Amino acid sequence: MNHVQIMSRRMVRPEPVTSLSPEPETTMDLTPWDLSLIALEYNQKGVLLPKPPTTTGGHGHVAVVDRLASSFVRALGRFYPYAGRLAVAPGSNADGEQGESIAISLRCNMEGAEFIHAVAPGVTVADINESLYTPRAVWSFFPFVGLHGVDAAAGAHPLLAAQVTELADGFFVAMSLNHGIADGTAFWHFFNTWSQFSRQGDDAISSPLPVHQRWFVDGFHVPVPLPFGKLEDIPVIRRTDGHPAWVHGECILHFSAESVRKLKAKANAEMSGTTTISSLQALLGHLWIAVSRARRLAPNQTTSYTLLVGCRGKLDGLTAAYAGDAVALVEAVSTAGEIIERGLGWTASLLNKVVTAFNEASERDRLESWPKNPSFACVPPHPTATDMVVTGGSPRFDVYGNDFGWGQPVAVRTGPANKSDGSANVHEGRGARGSITLEVCLAPQVLARLVADEEFMSAASA
Repeated sequence: MNHVQIMSRRMVRPEPVTSLSPEPETTMDLTPWDLSLIALEYNQKGVLLPKPPTTTGGHGHVAVVDRLASSFVRALGRFYPYAGRLAVAPGSNADGEQGESIAISLRCNMEGAEFIHAVAPGVTVADINESLYTPRAVWSFFPFVGLHGVDAAAGAHPLLAAQVTELADGFFVAMSLNHGIADGTAFWHFFNTWSQFSRQGDDAISSPLPVHQRWFVDGFHVPVPLPFGKLEDIPVIRRTDGHPAWVHGECILHFSAESVRKLKAKANAEMSGTTTISSLQALLGHLWIAVSRARRLAPNQTTSYTLLVGCRGKLDGLTAAYAGDAVALVEAVSTAGEIIERGLGWTASLLNKVVTAFNEASERDRLESWPKNPSFACVPPHPTATDMVVTGGSPRFDVYGNDFGWGQPVAVRTGPANKSDGSANVHEGRGARGSITLEVCLAPQVLARLVADEEFMSAASA
């Protein structure tokens, strides 16, 4: 069933910001961080907002949509590269010699981003916010479903699209952003800037100016040559139907600040001071144990947990306002038997070890060697990797600060992109500071066992 009707689509161009706008046709070389994520689908996130008061403009929802569109244009002025396009050219090595290789760059040509106005009059705020399982209607609130980063280079697609969907009693405001040019930190930086412009209506906003100059290891050869004869040779795993195979295998779980504190205290007490486990590591350790039980893995079966680690502040010269990709993957590995039997402290300590082992020297080495043997992040199209858990997002992202002028978001949701059996998105909780929300995706029968697991759910509320 199609829950959404598209009312309008338009290409919008950035409102120039004198201190930021480049010369026409400025080109940015993409980093190994960018290129390693370019085979992924677009990054999709959005917030559920209450119904605006009738005083917001005098013309009802039309005024609200116009307000969101104009503030989106102003935010795009600060993030002008997102209004550009990807370009492909023959690559060359450090000596300038061309071989069978290509180079992908970001052309800041101001062609624009897409802004979409849609309506879903049959969907209410409660339909989304009060359901344990994410309603499939939510996926239709996101543009560019099924589009991968490389598709923007192949078909001149926009790098960014926003969709504002009117509900029966609220709004859903969503963005889809090419993962080959920006990560979650940059995504939410743009989103926060957009909401501030909408809320305040002037340039005196607190959101810091983004840093667009790409960060490279000293002496790094750019543009980075990729060892492929053509763009289509980059390995991309596509879904056959445009949607995850586990249609109903996604749920939202809330962990209060008190619950998270108890998990952290329990994990650290079990380790007797041998390491310091963070709140998030304790929570994800709790999840890893429960997922291993719910999957009914054999005791000797290997299971892994992959985390995305932010590099801002960890590498010299990489600022918090950096507007590209700056994430690395770390992986903890064990057997299901150990995960289940050895307890929360030991399991969380595995995550702690791989995170604390991350350092500037090893990441610089990895970035320097990446062009010799490039690897690309991918998401299995079907739930085949039944031993994996992968977590992205962060409870530090300012989700509930995105007040567009009539109140804080009621909830945050993500689109269908980049999800598979075992993926879990982390968001800040909508409650006391320190609360956390997990968006968990599992095969339907496994997810049913997870939410029926009393030991796991005793720390959560649905």
